[in-house]
Formats: sequence, C-alpha cells, structure tokens
Amino acid sequence: MAKPNLVFAMNPDVTSDLMTLALLTRLAESCTILSEAPLRDYSSAAARAMLAEAAILFTGWGAPRLDAAALAAAPGLRLIAHAGSAVKPIAAPDIWQAGIVVTCAAAANAVPVAEYALAAILLANKRAFSVRERFHRERKLWQPQWLTPGEPGNYGAVVGIVGASRVGRRLLALLKPFDLQVLVSDPFFLEEEAVALGVEKCDLLALMASADVVSLHAPSLPETVGMIGHAELAAMRDGATLINTARGTLVDHAALADELISGRLNAVLDVTEPEPLPPDSRLFDLPNVVLTPHIAGAAGYETRRMAELLVEEIERFVAGKPLQHEVTAAMLARIA
Repeated sequence: MAKPNLVFAMNPDVTSDLMTLALLTRLAESCTILSEAPLRDYSSAAARAMLAEAAILFTGWGAPRLDAAALAAAPGLRLIAHAGSAVKPIAAPDIWQAGIVVTCAAAANAVPVAEYALAAILLANKRAFSVRERFHRERKLWQPQWLTPGEPGNYGAVVGIVGASRVGRRLLALLKPFDLQVLVSDPFFLEEEAVALGVEKCDLLALMASADVVSLHAPSLPETVGMIGHAELAAMRDGATLINTARGTLVDHAALADELISGRLNAVLDVTEPEPLPPDSRLFDLPNVVLTPHIAGAAGYETRRMAELLVEEIERFVAGKPLQHEVTAAMLARIA
C-alpha cells in the first residue's frame, strides 16, 4: 500500500527546533513527505498543488487557517496533526463536518507550562520575588523581619488551581510530592477525581479566599472571560499571589492592576490582556509583579516533545490504530 502524502504548514522559523533529522527520518517511514519546506498560505498555485496531493497536514504555530475554501483544494485530506494546543485558530468547523480527523500536541505543551507554574508556586510561597527586591535594595543577608509573621513557605501552604485542564491536571501531579494543601475549582471536575488525586474541590470564591497562591489554568472561552474580577480578587488574602500562565482574558486587568498597585496582592503573569501590555503600563515597574512574555509554553528544544507526540499519532493513524490525542467536534465547546 502506498504511503500517505504529508505536507507541513507553519512558520518556517518553528521547524528548526520542532523537527529533528531523526524525527523526519522516522516520519518518512510511514509517510511520503512532499516537501520539508512548510506552507505559509493555502491560496498560491504551488500550495494548492501540494494540498491536492495531501492526505496528512502537519501544522504548527503560524499555520494559515484551513477553511472551506482551502479544504476544497485538499480532497484527499484525512488527518490534521497540529503542533500546538489550540486547534480552533487553524481549523474551521468545516474540518470536522468533512470527517477529517484532528489531533494536537496540547498534552505535550502542557508539560512546560505546568513546570513553569510549579516553579512559580514554590518561589511565591518562599516570597522569593519580594525578598529579591529587598535584597537588591539593602544588599545584606536575609533578616527574619523581611517576612510578615505567618507567611506560608511551602509546608502546609494552600494552593488553589483554577481549571482542571490538561495543564491543571499535569500541575496537580507535579504538586503531589510537596506538603501543600491543594484546592481545585472547575465545574467539570468530579468529586471522585478530587478524592483520587488527594485534593479538595471547592467553588471559585472559596478557593480565592483560602489560597496563599492561585494558579489559573482554565481555557479562554466566552464564559470564562473576566472570570477573575473585582469580587474574586477582593476575596484573596493580603499578600497572596496570583499566577496566570493560561490566557490574559481570564482576568479583569483593571481590577488586577488596582490590587497590584495598592501592594495588597502579588502576581506572576506570563500572559496579560492586552498582550503585550502597553509600554507605559505601571505593572512593568511594580516590585510585587513578575512579568514574562508568554514563555511558559513549549519553546526551543521543548517543542520536540510536541513533534514526538505527533509523529506517534501519525504512525498510529497510518497503522489504523486509535489516536491518543484526537480532538473531536464534541470537545470544541470546552477547549480554546
């Protein structure tokens, strides 16, 4: 049986880290790679000629959106394998309606995001960020009075996880070895799951009021935009830390800025709304805010984990085996 034809579509700058020679060689064992140079559009004559022959489309960051018009140019397309977490930006609903199978590397991308959140939680509970600022100012050995009595450390501290998503669940596994009390808020998270994982399910306001550190891991959907607003932020303890590695739209940034400028709360923000913040935003200069430019997700060599996952998925697809990371039409309402 002839091997299915595979076409790449993504920003060419992504492929150098994403696809190693070993992975390309392995992929070529199950597919015919029409070109290692990825498509940047689906409208040119050259792109349409490749789409006309493609059975598998391997997409990544910067891939053009595959809509009904592009789909018409790819009559033999059977699988989209996306090296990223969000498939909606690159695949219109027509894809599922046409019966094309979609898989993505969200599970692989969840690993570095969860690792980043874990590091931020542990450092926040040690007050590493605020102590760093004071140490830079005073340039002397740490003094006990630099911490407010009763500040948590990492023994018995309360950590709140908002969203039992792929990242959220990966983070729950990473938190397990530590002596922390973990709360989870997610309407789709079952009580028996919480018991099995050794965590406590609670509603959002109760979590915000109880946690020393809150880490956000919900998808950005119409119903989650601004879910962390004035009431939720006001419920947080004085000196508590909000970590956001999910999407900036989850947070009412005006309300958050008020709390941070007052100095009552701390924040570790890898994502913001807007992204990036305006250059004159006061958050850049606040000592209680750590801002990073959306670096928590897979970058550099970490992207190879995503490529490895997709190569395995493609191998399974070609062999007629069930996929492990398929994105079905039924899932679209609950994912970003």
